[in-house]
Amino acid sequence: MFNRANQVTLLRIFAVPFIVLLLYFPNRLTCFVATIIFILASFTDFLDGFLARRYNLTSNLGKFLDPLADKLLIMSALVMLSYLRWVPAWVSIVIIGREILVTGLRGIAAEKGIVISADKYGKLKTVFQIIAICPLIFHYPIKGFYISMWGMILLYIALILTLFSGINYMNKFLKEIV
Repeated sequence: MFNRANQVTLLRIFAVPFIVLLLYFPNRLTCFVATIIFILASFTDFLDGFLARRYNLTSNLGKFLDPLADKLLIMSALVMLSYLRWVPAWVSIVIIGREILVTGLRGIAAEKGIVISADKYGKLKTVFQIIAICPLIFHYPIKGFYISMWGMILLYIALILTLFSGINYMNKFLKEIV
């Protein structure tokens, strides 16, 4: 059922092709617009959760779409940033690999009727990824201030959190399944 929370989640998914297209032709304007769209799309992650909890709009469709939308948004941005050589490809591969691993483990757990929800480290990892990606998408210096440098520092912190939360998730999975 496409309730209001799910509709907001769909906005995040629909934003992805626009961000990719804008980054395919990088210049100050397209990167600025892509950054704004990325920020607005990222905000919908908070908004759909708020709406779902506040108005009791949680649904199985929403439980599927919300993490899918997060992954599409972050992974597509990382792929484009690697394509542009603004982010090392190995960093994107590690982050994307973790997301695929956790998604697979969630699927196996769900088959067994077990739900392993995201913990505070997974949520913190997502926040750091989003905060890091914003200046990396914009990329261009502002009055000599290289914001992409700060984006890389934050992305390396996000990478550490990504690995830590992935290991943490795998440990939870093994405790529940084995």
